[in-house]
Amino acid sequence: MSQLLFVKSSVFGDGGQSSQLADHFIEHWKAAHSTAEVVVRDLVNQPIAHYDLTAISALSADVEDRTPDQQEIVTLSDTLIGEVQSAGAIVIAAPMYNFAVPSQLKAWFDQIARNGVTFKYTENGPVGLLEDKPVYILATRGGQYHEAGLDYQVPWLKLILGFVGLKNVQVILAEGLNMGGAEQSIQAARSAIDSISL
Repeated sequence: MSQLLFVKSSVFGDGGQSSQLADHFIEHWKAAHSTAEVVVRDLVNQPIAHYDLTAISALSADVEDRTPDQQEIVTLSDTLIGEVQSAGAIVIAAPMYNFAVPSQLKAWFDQIARNGVTFKYTENGPVGLLEDKPVYILATRGGQYHEAGLDYQVPWLKLILGFVGLKNVQVILAEGLNMGGAEQSIQAARSAIDSISL
């Protein structure tokens, strides 16, 4: 059975434009994978603590030296990484807030990018350790940034995904959503989703 991991990060929940595009993507996915299981990781309703010294200490501590609180942090990281490893494909609903991804999504990546588990450093530089699989980014933003060379959202997402070994990335972009062209842009994104061969 093919499993799809849906990473949801809009503070508007189901009403967010990226979430609505994700719903459309999931319908398209299910049409191609009738027995597919969809695992939802809702980063707003189930927030992940932001990366701090406590988390770094927990994730770098030897197993036998971990405190119960540290083990809880490691267990969460293991769970999040396990969801990525188990998925046949991943769809990330990623709105742009203040030129970047939501802090909730950044916190998820901070738990996913783990030295010795999802990447390692070698004499030739870092190497991603995750098995590659399709990742679909549904990137939404209120303004027009792509053609203006001001898109720091998608390049960062591609960079960190590739860092952990996920290089098969496809981006569906909907922008100008607060500039009067929302309906046209959303429809174009939906059509782009429909054209994806799954």
